[in-house]
Amino acid sequence: MEYEKIKQLMEDMGSSKLTEINIDFSDGTKISMKKENVEAISNCQTMETNSVGAISNHPQAEIKQDEKEESGNIVKSPMVGTFYIKPSPTAEAYVEVGKEVKKGDVLCIIEAMKLMNEIESEYAGKVVEILVKDGDMVEYGTPLFKLAVSEH
Repeated sequence: MEYEKIKQLMEDMGSSKLTEINIDFSDGTKISMKKENVEAISNCQTMETNSVGAISNHPQAEIKQDEKEESGNIVKSPMVGTFYIKPSPTAEAYVEVGKEVKKGDVLCIIEAMKLMNEIESEYAGKVVEILVKDGDMVEYGTPLFKLAVSEH
């Protein structure tokens, strides 16, 4: 099965209500995907935030999304996986705060099902904030980067 078709299948699974799928192809290829109950996780984080009375540092418990989008463009995760800011543990980071990026520049990698997916910038601008830490698990739609838009 081609990489792009697998990537599309993962994205479709991430945006659907399905929680688990197993596919056996005639060529012997098997694909099995299962996602956590995102609603239950969100409820646990909400209860934790309310009982402590402070906002957690977890990316999903961040300040209202609308407020962030007003002051810059947010690059969000297109899939569930592990966020990596570097191509390898000994390499330099793809981007850092203050770096100018063009639309299409690689910002990070998200590892999903042992596949390394390069995440490209949707905007041209300057990296204002990196919203997740290297090695963190991210969900579909998790804000990853905040960019100040260039006028070009």
